[in-house]
Amino acid sequence: MKKFDILTPVGLFLGITVLLLAVFSNSGPSGIVFFIQISSVLIVIGGIVSALVITFSFTELKQVPRVLMEAFRTQDHDLGKLVQTFVNLSGKARREGLLALEAGLDEEVEDPFIRKGILLAVDGIEPDVIKDIMMAEVTAMEERHTKSRALIDKAAEYAPAWGMIGTLIGLVLMLQNLNDPSTLGPNMAVALLTTLYGTVLANLVFLPMSTKLMNKTDSEVFVKQIIIEGVIGVQSGQNPKILEEKLSAFITKKDKEADEETGDEANEA
Repeated sequence: MKKFDILTPVGLFLGITVLLLAVFSNSGPSGIVFFIQISSVLIVIGGIVSALVITFSFTELKQVPRVLMEAFRTQDHDLGKLVQTFVNLSGKARREGLLALEAGLDEEVEDPFIRKGILLAVDGIEPDVIKDIMMAEVTAMEERHTKSRALIDKAAEYAPAWGMIGTLIGLVLMLQNLNDPSTLGPNMAVALLTTLYGTVLANLVFLPMSTKLMNKTDSEVFVKQIIIEGVIGVQSGQNPKILEEKLSAFITKKDKEADEETGDEANEA
């Protein structure tokens, strides 16, 4: 079950706070006014949106809110519980046969990927074929996630570039009005602030979110690889103890300690 990931908004808050403290420490609270330039915002945001509209299809652009929301969600994978699920399935298969796993599978197993693998095993499909089928689904998932993440990656590329374009615009305007000293300040502000806005958006928003989504994908792939090994173990009739030891190799020492602590607390309760 996915939960709200507090770390993403905390990271954004810390980044913005650091920037504001840097401004306040040198110019006081009133100094923030000099860092607000509407024309610079329009150039950077408008430029990024325009470039994305050109780059991606309407269908892909509609996915932006959903993809961004994924950066604010997290899903804890209880690997100890996952291993125990396959230990139980393996024990049942050895006692009652593979066909017995189909009965009550929907109630016993929540993960549809596990159910799919077990049903393939029940149908008597060869282990190599089961692995190929399930790995094909994992690969397809990776491709979907990569395409969804591509929009944020492109935004991270475009942001600094549009910041530089705004800088060039500001410099051109400044050079055209050298005879009017009153225009030098505003034009220089446009020139510098667009670069600042573009760089901040790229390095505080887009790149961290893209990396977070990539890490989530890697985590999901890792869990699915454990599931595939578990399904193959159940299908081949491995001893539950041996299967447990095999799957436990995927779990880090830290995760094992956490599972043991959870089990101790449950027993005490």
